[in-house]
Amino acid sequence: MSYCLNPNCPKPVNINNEKFCQTCGSKLLLKERYGAIKPIGQGGFGRTFLAVDEDKPSKPRCVIKQFYPQAQGTSTVQKAVELFTQEAMRLDELGKHPQIPELLAYFTQDDRQYLVQEFIDGLNLAQELEQKGAFNEAQIWQLLNDLLLVLQFCHARQVIHRDIKPENIICRITPRTSGGTRGDLVLVDFGAAKEATYTALNRTGTSIGSPEYVAPEQIRGRALFASDIYSLGVTCVHLLTQRSPFDLYDINNDAWIWQQYLTSPVSNELSRILDKMLQSIPVRRYQTVDEVLKELNQKPQLAPIPVNSVKPVTPSRPISTPVSTNQVTTQIDTELEEMKTLFIQGGKSKTNKAHNVQPQLQTPKPSSSKSKIDEELEQLKANPLSFSKSEIDEELEELKAKYKKGE
Repeated sequence: MSYCLNPNCPKPVNINNEKFCQTCGSKLLLKERYGAIKPIGQGGFGRTFLAVDEDKPSKPRCVIKQFYPQAQGTSTVQKAVELFTQEAMRLDELGKHPQIPELLAYFTQDDRQYLVQEFIDGLNLAQELEQKGAFNEAQIWQLLNDLLLVLQFCHARQVIHRDIKPENIICRITPRTSGGTRGDLVLVDFGAAKEATYTALNRTGTSIGSPEYVAPEQIRGRALFASDIYSLGVTCVHLLTQRSPFDLYDINNDAWIWQQYLTSPVSNELSRILDKMLQSIPVRRYQTVDEVLKELNQKPQLAPIPVNSVKPVTPSRPISTPVSTNQVTTQIDTELEEMKTLFIQGGKSKTNKAHNVQPQLQTPKPSSSKSKIDEELEQLKANPLSFSKSEIDEELEELKAKYKKGE
C-alpha cells in the first residue's frame, strides 16, 4: 500500500504498488525512492508520513516531512519556511549521532519542500507517561544522564534545541533490547533549533517553543544553552507528577511546588538538582550541561527499580562559616554600586512587560560564604544582556542584603 502526497488528492490511499496515484495521477515516490505509507502527524505548517526507502534492499522505514503551510499571512509563512529549512540544516550539521535522527534527504518536488529522516521506532515520553503513569526517581536519573549527553553534543556544536518536552523525546525500540523493550532515548524535532553564535545570543528574536516548558529568557526571544537545561528540568517534574507544568508553578507565591504533587518521594539530591535547573533567572541556573553532569556523577547511579520503591536520601551538607559584616560591608557596597552603574550604562537590555516574564522563584537557600556570593556577582557581570534593569536591581539588592546579614 502507498499514500499519495498530493494534499488535494480526494483518495490518497493506493492499494497496488503503482508508480502513480490511481486517483490524481501524482508520482507516489519522492526522488524515485521514498514512498509514503500512511500519515502519522499534521500541523499548521506541514504533514508527516511513515515511509519506506525503496532504493535499499532491506526497505528500511523512514519519515517524510512535507512542508504544507495552512496558516495565513506572508510573515507567518516565511517564518515557517525558515523553521523547516532550519531543521534540515541543524540535522545535517549534527551529523550522525545514535540519539538524534539522521537526515537522509532534503529537496523540493512538485513545488513542495520535503525532508526525509531516520524513523525512530518507539513511544515518546508523553505516550509512556499516559500508558504507564508517573516516572520514579531511578527513571529520572536515567533520563537526565541520557538526555544531558545529547544536549552536550548539540551545545558543543553551538546548537540550542529550544523545544525540549516529553513529546520530543522517544524511547527507541531496537532488536538488541530484549523482548522489544526500550533502548536509548532519542531527541527529535529540531525545527526550533537555533545556532548559538555570539550575535544571535545578544539579539532579541522570535519566541519559539512550547509555553509549558519554555524558559523565561526564551519567552523574551533570547534563548541560551541554559534554556535547554530549564526545559529538561520542567520535563522531569512533569514526568514525576503527571501534572501540567502550569499546575506545578504557584504564580501567587512565586515558587515551584512540584514536590506537592509527587506520587512517591524523591531524594534530596534529585530535588536540589531539579530546583537549580528550574531557576527562573538564568545566572542562578546551571550554565552548562557539564555542570549538571558533574553533580549527577557525584551520586552513584541507581539501577532501574519499580515505581514507589525509592526512599528519600538525605545528603550531608557542609555548613558555611558566616562572614563578619564589618569585614565586607564597605568593600561590597562599593562593588555593588560600580556594578549597578555598569549595568545601567552598558547593559542595553530591553524593558520587559510583566506578563512576559515568569516570576522569580523564591526558595529557601542554605547560608552562603562570601566566595559564593562573589561568584554570583561575577556571573551577573558576565551576563549583563540576559536581564532587564529591574531584574538587575532586584538581584543586586538581594546580594547586598546577604552581605549585610553576614549570610
